[in-house]
Amino acid sequence: MAKTTEVLIISPLYIDLPRVRTSHKRVYLNMNAYGNTNTFTNNEVKKAYLEAIREQIKGLVIQTPVNITYRVLKPSKRRLDKMNVIAVVSKYLLDALTEVGFWEDDNDDFVKKETIMPTVYDKGNGRVEVIIKSC
Repeated sequence: MAKTTEVLIISPLYIDLPRVRTSHKRVYLNMNAYGNTNTFTNNEVKKAYLEAIREQIKGLVIQTPVNITYRVLKPSKRRLDKMNVIAVVSKYLLDALTEVGFWEDDNDDFVKKETIMPTVYDKGNGRVEVIIKSC
Protein backbone atom coordinates (compact mmCIF):
# COMPACT_ATOMS: atom_id res chain seq x y z
CA MET A 1 0.00 0.00 0.00
CA ALA A 2 1.30 3.40 -0.95
CA LYS A 3 1.20 6.12 1.68
CA THR A 4 -0.64 9.31 0.81
CA THR A 5 -0.09 12.77 2.28
CA GLU A 6 -3.64 14.18 2.07
CA VAL A 7 -7.13 12.72 1.92
CA LEU A 8 -10.67 14.13 1.91
CA ILE A 9 -13.35 12.08 3.68
CA ILE A 10 -17.05 12.93 3.42
CA SER A 11 -18.86 11.97 6.61
CA PRO A 12 -22.66 11.70 6.88
CA LEU A 13 -24.60 13.66 9.51
CA TYR A 14 -26.69 10.62 10.43
CA ILE A 15 -26.80 6.84 10.18
CA ASP A 16 -29.93 4.85 9.35
CA LEU A 17 -30.04 1.59 11.31
CA PRO A 18 -32.16 -1.16 9.73
CA ARG A 19 -34.96 -2.64 11.83
CA VAL A 20 -36.86 -5.88 11.21
CA ARG A 21 -40.40 -5.00 12.32
CA THR A 22 -40.39 -1.23 12.00
CA SER A 23 -38.96 1.37 9.66
CA HIS A 24 -35.27 2.16 9.95
CA LYS A 25 -34.02 4.14 12.93
CA ARG A 26 -32.25 7.39 12.02
CA VAL A 27 -29.54 8.29 14.51
CA TYR A 28 -27.94 11.71 14.13
CA LEU A 29 -24.22 11.98 14.75
CA ASN A 30 -24.24 14.55 17.53
CA MET A 31 -23.70 14.65 21.28
CA ASN A 32 -27.43 14.96 22.00
CA ALA A 33 -28.21 11.66 20.29
CA TYR A 34 -25.03 10.02 21.60
CA GLY A 35 -25.88 10.87 25.20
CA ASN A 36 -29.53 9.81 24.91
CA THR A 37 -28.91 6.50 23.11
CA ASN A 38 -28.15 3.24 24.86
CA THR A 39 -24.73 1.60 24.55
CA PHE A 40 -25.98 -1.20 22.29
CA THR A 41 -27.39 1.29 19.76
CA ASN A 42 -24.28 3.48 19.95
CA ASN A 43 -22.17 0.42 19.08
CA GLU A 44 -24.49 -0.34 16.15
CA VAL A 45 -24.07 3.23 14.92
CA LYS A 46 -20.30 3.06 15.22
CA LYS A 47 -20.16 -0.14 13.13
CA ALA A 48 -22.59 1.28 10.54
CA TYR A 49 -20.50 4.47 10.38
CA LEU A 50 -17.41 2.46 9.47
CA GLU A 51 -19.35 0.77 6.67
CA ALA A 52 -20.64 4.16 5.46
CA ILE A 53 -17.11 5.49 4.95
CA ARG A 54 -15.30 2.24 4.12
CA GLU A 55 -15.20 2.80 0.33
CA GLN A 56 -13.58 6.22 0.78
CA ILE A 57 -10.73 4.85 2.88
CA LYS A 58 -10.28 1.41 1.35
CA GLY A 59 -6.60 0.67 0.79
CA LEU A 60 -5.37 4.06 1.99
CA VAL A 61 -2.56 4.59 4.45
CA ILE A 62 -1.48 8.08 5.45
CA GLN A 63 1.94 9.28 6.54
CA THR A 64 1.72 10.33 10.20
CA PRO A 65 1.72 12.64 12.08
CA VAL A 66 -1.30 14.47 10.66
CA ASN A 67 -3.37 17.61 10.99
CA ILE A 68 -7.13 17.25 10.57
CA THR A 69 -9.58 19.92 9.39
CA TYR A 70 -13.35 19.58 9.84
CA ARG A 71 -16.05 21.58 8.05
CA VAL A 72 -19.74 21.01 8.79
CA LEU A 73 -22.06 21.67 5.86
CA LYS A 74 -25.57 21.94 7.19
CA PRO A 75 -28.58 20.99 5.03
CA SER A 76 -30.94 23.69 6.33
CA LYS A 77 -30.74 27.21 7.71
CA ARG A 78 -31.59 26.04 11.21
CA ARG A 79 -29.06 26.91 13.87
CA LEU A 80 -26.49 24.21 14.48
CA ASP A 81 -24.02 23.69 17.31
CA LYS A 82 -21.17 22.34 15.20
CA MET A 83 -19.20 21.06 18.20
CA ASN A 84 -22.05 18.65 19.01
CA VAL A 85 -21.55 17.16 15.54
CA ILE A 86 -17.75 17.33 15.37
CA ALA A 87 -17.29 15.58 18.73
CA VAL A 88 -19.10 12.43 17.59
CA VAL A 89 -17.91 12.46 13.97
CA SER A 90 -14.31 12.83 15.14
CA LYS A 91 -14.64 9.96 17.62
CA TYR A 92 -16.28 7.56 15.16
CA LEU A 93 -14.06 8.55 12.23
CA LEU A 94 -10.72 8.33 14.03
CA ASP A 95 -11.66 5.00 15.60
CA ALA A 96 -12.74 3.66 12.19
CA LEU A 97 -9.50 4.81 10.55
CA THR A 98 -7.46 3.10 13.25
CA GLU A 99 -9.49 -0.11 12.95
CA VAL A 100 -8.93 -0.43 9.18
CA GLY A 101 -5.19 0.29 9.45
CA PHE A 102 -5.28 3.76 7.87
CA TRP A 103 -2.65 4.74 10.46
CA GLU A 104 -1.02 3.35 13.60
CA ASP A 105 -3.22 5.08 16.18
CA ASP A 106 -5.30 8.23 16.74
CA ASN A 107 -3.53 9.45 19.87
CA ASP A 108 -1.60 12.73 20.28
CA ASP A 109 1.58 11.21 18.86
CA PHE A 110 -0.12 10.76 15.47
CA VAL A 111 -2.87 13.43 15.37
CA LYS A 112 -1.13 16.72 16.09
CA LYS A 113 -3.83 19.32 15.40
CA GLU A 114 -7.57 19.34 14.76
CA THR A 115 -9.07 22.49 13.22
CA ILE A 116 -12.76 23.30 12.93
CA MET A 117 -13.78 25.60 10.10
CA PRO A 118 -16.91 27.79 10.10
CA THR A 119 -20.18 26.04 9.26
CA VAL A 120 -21.46 26.42 5.70
CA TYR A 121 -25.04 26.10 4.43
CA ASP A 122 -25.49 23.62 1.56
CA LYS A 123 -29.22 23.21 0.93
CA GLY A 124 -30.28 19.58 1.29
CA ASN A 125 -26.73 18.22 1.23
CA GLY A 126 -25.58 18.03 4.85
CA ARG A 127 -22.25 16.41 5.62
CA VAL A 128 -18.93 16.87 7.36
CA GLU A 129 -15.89 17.26 5.14
CA VAL A 130 -12.73 16.04 6.82
CA ILE A 131 -9.29 16.75 5.38
CA ILE A 132 -6.46 14.70 6.83
CA LYS A 133 -3.04 16.01 5.87
CA SER A 134 0.43 14.80 6.79
CA CYS A 135 2.50 17.41 8.60
